[in-house]
Amino acid sequence: MSKKAWILTTFFAILILGFYLAITWIIPGFGKVSYPVLSNVKPFSFVDQDGRTITNKDVAGKVYVAEYFFTTCKGICPKMNTNLKSVYEKYKNEPDFLILSHSVDPITDSVNRLKVYADSLGVDSRHWIFLTGDKDSLYQAARVSYLLDDPKNNLSPIDQQFIHTQFFALVDKRGEVRKIVDGLEKDELKQLDKAIEELLKEDPNNHLTRSPYIRPG
Repeated sequence: MSKKAWILTTFFAILILGFYLAITWIIPGFGKVSYPVLSNVKPFSFVDQDGRTITNKDVAGKVYVAEYFFTTCKGICPKMNTNLKSVYEKYKNEPDFLILSHSVDPITDSVNRLKVYADSLGVDSRHWIFLTGDKDSLYQAARVSYLLDDPKNNLSPIDQQFIHTQFFALVDKRGEVRKIVDGLEKDELKQLDKAIEELLKEDPNNHLTRSPYIRPG
């Protein structure tokens, strides 16, 4: 390579690097690998273990993990909630973090039953919220908002449907699902922990993380 070619190559390399650094300074978050938007959480209204009505407006501006379980489950649910308890303990003093546990068996899981269940875990209802309500609405949220079950399962009568999933959905401060993990897999739970920390730091007013393929909710 001639001296002139080497000088030109070095010049353009420095120019490109300078341009990149300038963009990252002007636009916070530019160039940083983030979690894509998978879906938008649709408006909802359920009742928690304290009898309070909880809507999507109540969790706006919060990062939260959404799961589906039922209190009489003897299989995967206790394992899932043991794993979530570790997440709860780490972030229970973080004001911008929540866990929302939705019942898949709302006929059995009354407000009082959810209260007993939550108390047995020793958790604060301000940070770990157990929800019950209309079965159709709960299942619609699982499938359309959180992507935790196949929407095609809505084709059967609601009284014949039963969701039994071990997956968690992680939602950002803008009400967007950003990650889905297996609640029984240690490696995926580590990924969840990392994602929670990153989303807590994320500016909800920064639109750079939005996918062009996802329509607003």
